[in-house]
Amino acid sequence: MRRIQVVATGGTIASRSGAEGRRATVLAKELVASVGPLPEHAEVGTRDVVTRGSYAFDTGDLLALAREVRSTLDDGADGVVMTHGTDTMEETAFLFDLLFDDPRPIVLTGAQRPFDDRAADGPANLGDALAVAADDAARGLGALLVFDGFAFPARGVRKSETMSAHAFAAPGRGPALRVADGRVVPLARPAPSPRLPVDLNLPRLPRVDVVPVYPGADGLFVRASLEAGAAGVVVAAAGAGNAGPELVEAVAEAVAAGHPVLISSRVHSGPVAPLYAGGGAELRRVGALFADDLSPWQARLLLAAASAVPDRSPRELVRAWLAGRDPLATPGD
Repeated sequence: MRRIQVVATGGTIASRSGAEGRRATVLAKELVASVGPLPEHAEVGTRDVVTRGSYAFDTGDLLALAREVRSTLDDGADGVVMTHGTDTMEETAFLFDLLFDDPRPIVLTGAQRPFDDRAADGPANLGDALAVAADDAARGLGALLVFDGFAFPARGVRKSETMSAHAFAAPGRGPALRVADGRVVPLARPAPSPRLPVDLNLPRLPRVDVVPVYPGADGLFVRASLEAGAAGVVVAAAGAGNAGPELVEAVAEAVAAGHPVLISSRVHSGPVAPLYAGGGAELRRVGALFADDLSPWQARLLLAAASAVPDRSPRELVRAWLAGRDPLATPGD
């Protein structure tokens, strides 16, 4: 018998519609009761942590959720299922993947339609998440996001639809598992990502801002971010990782001052690479790092988590992580 703990945090899956809009009010026991038959080989417990939309979370909240996961695993659970709002679920899943080195499944799920909708998708998603958390096929895959019959590894997963029930995708990567009528079917087994030794008791992660590239973008937001105390900056670059000359100049200033800059793309799918003279090639020349196919939002958490590790260079930790090496084996500056 597998002990699976449901940790409820709110979101659409826990929301009812009212005159002021949708509001998360449904608690964990009622969510589990809506699923119907539970996996036969699972004993399911419930815990309510917070009940609100994930758009209101900050990194302090995410670390608090990570502490709940750690406590649940320390208490002997065989798997954790966290119900969560879809708006920032990809970020919470990715942060958990960075923080936890444990083979037991950590599964996030939610809904696109509220609990009181006549076609609510939350019960099916939660049922699938429980099936995944109780299955051996999910062990050793890191944090997973389960939605609409698929389980996606945290790295690379993105919310791709604002309202459709098929809300998530992993461009260029795809899902690791499929759930069909309660049965978990392995599809792929991606290599696990390295972990970062972040203290979960921190009040919040260091500030890292995302700066977009668009026609006419200059260095204003890069400089303003650093003046506001950011440890580093992620540039949501154009195409394969390009930016105009004024923004490149600001990136050069940031790197020269010791602030890491990570380049991702505003494009939904594909990696970044330093290909174009005056654009990506110039960003690499001035010292920016390229985030492969991470979204700007996951790249931001990677850089923030690396910046929270004491006595280590965030730049070198990020470089090692992107190369698939153990960041702890990287010598500090």
